Amino acid sequence: MKTIIENSTWSISSFLENKNFSFNKIQILNSLSENDIDEAYSSISSWKDYSPTPLIELNKLSKELNLNKIFYKDESKRFDLKSFKALGGAYAVEKITKENKDIVVATATAGNHGRSVAWGARRLDLKCKIFISEFVSEARGQAMADLGADVIKVKGNYEKSLIECIKQSTENNWQIVQDVAWKDYMLVPKYTMAGYTVMMKEIVDQISNDQITHIILQAGVGGMAGAMVAGIAKYLKNVPETIVVEPDSAACVMESIKTGKIEKIDIKRESLMGGMSCGKVSLVPWEILKNSVKFCISLPDDDIAKTMKLLGNSSFSDKKIIAGENSAPGVISLIASCVDDKIKEKLKLNSKSNILVIGCEGDTDKEMYQKLINQ
Repeated sequence: MKTIIENSTWSISSFLENKNFSFNKIQILNSLSENDIDEAYSSISSWKDYSPTPLIELNKLSKELNLNKIFYKDESKRFDLKSFKALGGAYAVEKITKENKDIVVATATAGNHGRSVAWGARRLDLKCKIFISEFVSEARGQAMADLGADVIKVKGNYEKSLIECIKQSTENNWQIVQDVAWKDYMLVPKYTMAGYTVMMKEIVDQISNDQITHIILQAGVGGMAGAMVAGIAKYLKNVPETIVVEPDSAACVMESIKTGKIEKIDIKRESLMGGMSCGKVSLVPWEILKNSVKFCISLPDDDIAKTMKLLGNSSFSDKKIIAGENSAPGVISLIASCVDDKIKEKLKLNSKSNILVIGCEGDTDKEMYQKLINQ
């Protein structure tokens, strides 16, 4: 009888080994300090309704791929926001406003970061302006409006919404809470990333005696990936094989690692992995990622819907997992790597491997989720 994996094709668009790889803990923690990481955990873990999100074993999938264990960090259970982004934007809002009720916060977003900022603003009773591109679904825009934010739709892509956010914020003296860093704008993205490291602290507490050998991290502008690498540097004794995965239409981390400097991608088509469809890596994470990521993988959109469905119908685990389109890439790249003997060998994937993948969101757009799993 054919297994689920054999019954289907799984593809990688491109694979790259970082020729400048060197994992330097001191250097990494210079970019995001231990103090920043400790402070974020101390603050977020004291919030009302805080609890660690589940770490689920994909036991059926690990058996099928002949790997020891696959851990799936299920961020669909993060507060009411169903995404790891809840940890970043809301924490940055808390840090920069210091409970000053007169501050108006503003951000540009493809969805989840904006929800976090809006939620963080509501927590502290602040006014909030959210800029979204015309490609952001009505449902995502409405979710932010429901949290009390003033949602402004901008013609064009994410970049255009960011430009408009900066322009109006400068004119009106609003405080920008962006997860992207640029020259002279580094502190807020650093706070956002510090918030994300809470995931790594929870994971270390959850894995008991298992040693993680491989970590697969999604990258858009690189914030989550950079934060998790900083979390590895702080919390893990060993250094796992670190792999970044991106859409093939927006593989800005891969292109930058290839040349050793930040490269801008001209995105010709928007990926289904909307939160990862970013043309340029952010400055703060780049400083961390450029040397500490060992491998880069880019993926087409082809296997997204299928993977969401398989996670949702307990094919990979004893539990049903609600995984949004940005949660699928880690699982896809692992399966596709295991069915390609060359890549499997390069990544040293074997029966002793313990792999961590990040289920970074749930059905943050219910309509889109249903549409994809019904395909």
